[in-house]
Amino acid sequence: MTSSLRIAVIGSGMAGLSCAVHLQAAGHQVTVFDKSRGVGGRMSTRRTEAWQCDHGAQYFTARSEAFRAELARWVQGGVAALWTPRLQVFGDVAAHRPDANLQRWVGAPQMTAPAQWLAQGLTLHLETHVQGLRREAQGWRLLGDAARVLDGAFDRVVLALPAPQAAHLLTSCSQAQDLAAHADAVRMRGCWALMLHYAQPLDLGFDAAFVNTGPLRWVARNSSKPGRVGAETWLLHAHADWSDQRLDLSSELVAQQMLAAFAALGGPAPAAWVVHRWLYADTGPEALADDAARADRGSACLWRPELALGLCGDWLNGGKVEGAWLSGRALAAQIMAT
Repeated sequence: MTSSLRIAVIGSGMAGLSCAVHLQAAGHQVTVFDKSRGVGGRMSTRRTEAWQCDHGAQYFTARSEAFRAELARWVQGGVAALWTPRLQVFGDVAAHRPDANLQRWVGAPQMTAPAQWLAQGLTLHLETHVQGLRREAQGWRLLGDAARVLDGAFDRVVLALPAPQAAHLLTSCSQAQDLAAHADAVRMRGCWALMLHYAQPLDLGFDAAFVNTGPLRWVARNSSKPGRVGAETWLLHAHADWSDQRLDLSSELVAQQMLAAFAALGGPAPAAWVVHRWLYADTGPEALADDAARADRGSACLWRPELALGLCGDWLNGGKVEGAWLSGRALAAQIMAT
């Protein structure tokens, strides 16, 4: 029987939660750290008393047998549901032709629900910013503000962070520079997200649209998703290249340009809007800069048993919610095997 290990998971997105759940199920003592106020990472929902809107991941698919089984558990638990939007394509249809047979799933009653469901029973330290790692004879120390040690020593450490954040954190550890180089080789792209609030229901003839022209790449009527309550809301995502070129612009200027693009699609001015800037929304097609990194990416995670240190995340496994969950599970399996 494997003895119980004390394991720190830094990051409470889908990859980190998947890894943590599988490790805890195997009998290990797992603690999850995240600088945010809640779990879920980019499976995120903005909520007020009057409205809600998913402003990160918009839906997910299930292609692998393992994730289909996990999704079935989410559906049974009431935290995921099938979304069947009326889809439209604007611009060059050949640039993105939606698969008519593809099943699109969402968290219910909001996109954060599956992450919150997975986090039940885990030890969480939210609003806790891990800023450094230190390897000692007793194990790994996590350092917070002013080099303050967080929660004792750990036998294993998992970084479930976007590649640039993982690279930055790993630079504090001299023994892990190869992992830092792998993460640093990955380019992640930004995305401006604009949430629109309307006083009355808005029917444009579609519930979601792929946009292949101008600054927008995705438009969705959030209110059309199952379980959503409150006032009418729509979500606009800007194109990755357009976003990257404007990451330093003011939110007001970005919103004006995105609203103008939405108006060209028939969208009226909203009663109110909220903008959010995702610095690390997804991984670009040229994400990995060298052959060694590409080889590691194919393994779904990075694990260094000699350091008792590993990385997981969607950027290591093709992106998307399913890729993140599989990456976390793969790392948990490698940790348990060693």
